[in-house]
Amino acid sequence: EMLKTGLRRECNMSYSAANIRNICLLGHSGVGKTMLAESMLYLTGATDRLGKTADGNTVCDYDPEEIKRQITIATALAPVEFGGCKINVLDTPGNFDFNGDVLAALQVADAAVIVLPAKGDISVGAERAYKEIKARNLPCLIYVSKTDEDNGDFNAVVAKLQEKFGNAVTPLVIPKFEGEKVAGVIDVVGKKAYTMNKNKTVAEDVPADAADAVEESYMALMENVAETSEELMEKFFEGEEFTAEEVAAGLRAGVKEGSLIPVFCGSAFSGLGTETFLKAVIDLVPNPAEGLPVAGTDADGEPIELTVGDGDTVAFVFKTVSDQYGKYSYVKVINGPLTGDAPLTNSRTGDSEKMGRMYIMRGKKSVEEVKSIATGDIGAIAKMDKLKTNDTISAKGVALNPIPFAEPVFSKAIAPKTRGQEDKIGIGLNRLNEEDPSFSVTNNAETHQMVVAGAGDIQLDVLVSKLKSRFSVEAVLDTARVPYREKIRKTVEKQGKFKKQTGGSGQYGDVWVRFEPCEEEEMVFAEEVFGGSVPRNYFPAVEKGLREACLHGVLAGYPVVNLKAVLYDGSYHPVDSSEIAFKTAAQLAYKAALPEASPVLMEPVGELKVTVPDSYMGDVMGDLNKRRGRVMGMDPTKDGDQIITAEVPMAEMSNYAIELRAMTQSRGSFTFHFVRYEDCPPAAQQKAIDE
Repeated sequence: EMLKTGLRRECNMSYSAANIRNICLLGHSGVGKTMLAESMLYLTGATDRLGKTADGNTVCDYDPEEIKRQITIATALAPVEFGGCKINVLDTPGNFDFNGDVLAALQVADAAVIVLPAKGDISVGAERAYKEIKARNLPCLIYVSKTDEDNGDFNAVVAKLQEKFGNAVTPLVIPKFEGEKVAGVIDVVGKKAYTMNKNKTVAEDVPADAADAVEESYMALMENVAETSEELMEKFFEGEEFTAEEVAAGLRAGVKEGSLIPVFCGSAFSGLGTETFLKAVIDLVPNPAEGLPVAGTDADGEPIELTVGDGDTVAFVFKTVSDQYGKYSYVKVINGPLTGDAPLTNSRTGDSEKMGRMYIMRGKKSVEEVKSIATGDIGAIAKMDKLKTNDTISAKGVALNPIPFAEPVFSKAIAPKTRGQEDKIGIGLNRLNEEDPSFSVTNNAETHQMVVAGAGDIQLDVLVSKLKSRFSVEAVLDTARVPYREKIRKTVEKQGKFKKQTGGSGQYGDVWVRFEPCEEEEMVFAEEVFGGSVPRNYFPAVEKGLREACLHGVLAGYPVVNLKAVLYDGSYHPVDSSEIAFKTAAQLAYKAALPEASPVLMEPVGELKVTVPDSYMGDVMGDLNKRRGRVMGMDPTKDGDQIITAEVPMAEMSNYAIELRAMTQSRGSFTFHFVRYEDCPPAAQQKAIDE
């Protein structure tokens, strides 16, 4: 009956916040998140065939790069209508390079579902997802996918989950076996078995050989239900049975407060368990109005917390899509509804914005145009050129807290294959940056490179592919140059004399300059000329010549710092002397003096903070020693990890993001910020000069 309610219906029904559920699917790459979303859409009649990731025809993986690589790259929205409710499913990437999209989905979801397969250990993706969920106090559900595959072991996975995440993890659905094969699923609370018959779910009685397993899981659930209130705990200890209403309320309360993490199972390919899971999402997941408050600031900059409800309109832009289909700003409405007639203020710019046309999206397609987006719902606004991800649009100047994107840690220089297309690359990257704010683009004037920084190599590789397919410009990635500096360590005096006679007026400039080390980073110019040997009107030309010369050192052409240049003598010609002659003479003195002034290369050193589990400490510390790192301290985190603080030369950090991921099986993370310049050791100096 519930299935019929949602069957073959487009998103043309208006839903109140009480009938909306916003969930995001999290987990490692390849565990079946996209297929679970696909199964939900197919089962409820939103699609007329079951797409498959391998065939490149799923609703949520629609980008050409996703189809080519067979992985999710960007979070996709898939609204599913079932049982009189609308479930907004946010299918997120599992690859860690695209974690920015995961954080965006978590920002607007009211519950998270960790997806993991029925065989193997608990993946790093599941661990990281659990950490993110707990950090936000979001309700958590677990879906064990691919239950019917050979060598799947649901009970072993549950045991590992309980060992990792505690006894809050309790099965609400378990597999039904026929011999060694999984033939259906059993609802532990409803005590009904479900099998599939030609894409339809069929209810059956629980087989006798599964009765003990069902009872064991049921009692574990009742323990969790009892913990939600003192009255239920007392009733549980006295051995009284809970009523159906008490069980339903207790399960819902347990999920909301995190004392219960229900486990479901199924197979997206066959549809097994999908309907049971959909029903549980409606029954257990809080609706937007029951969700956690959203933090932000009011028009005066004072902190506020908003709960989803009706009132002065507030909506948050959590995702932007800017492609050949146009620009869409995806919003979650916190206070609403959001309508097209009222002008709203953009918190970032302070400008008044009139809403464009609004749509309900499913994957890349707009299912239908709507006049308003309901309170608690998620939709898209078209052609809002001034809106960006993280903007808040509101009636009273409210600004909600932004998505906490991680700092980009993997940098590469990017350049066009064909010279002269730098502008094309810049325009393309800026457009792509609207869709994915987790990467950054900078033009480094010092190294004369455009540098793109992200989470890892796959993210940058995808950007290069998109530049070619969308903007018709081929780009190449290269190692970003390190901005070294040069300085001198002893004082040297040299003459610079420029004399040229070529008929007509000649050129004559003659200076004596003392070059000495000093503390100031920028060159300090001084003069000690006596008796007018160099006229005062030529001092600016001498200074300008020296400042231009300082841009290129004598070791490897890097800027010279900590240099003081003193003009103390010279001579001039009353006719042939000119500003250009004295400028050139100053540069000749510079070139003659610096090689003899004990020049040394200086390298940038940064502060590195690495967060790793204890078990990887030895490997990480050994690796830091190889990188010439100096460990400054170690601090434990509340999660049981360690934060190692070290100072490491920037030249040793180019591939650290990739290598730390390999060392720690992607469990480690880090930040790296420039601190100062230090003298480069001889071996490192020679390597830099050779490069």
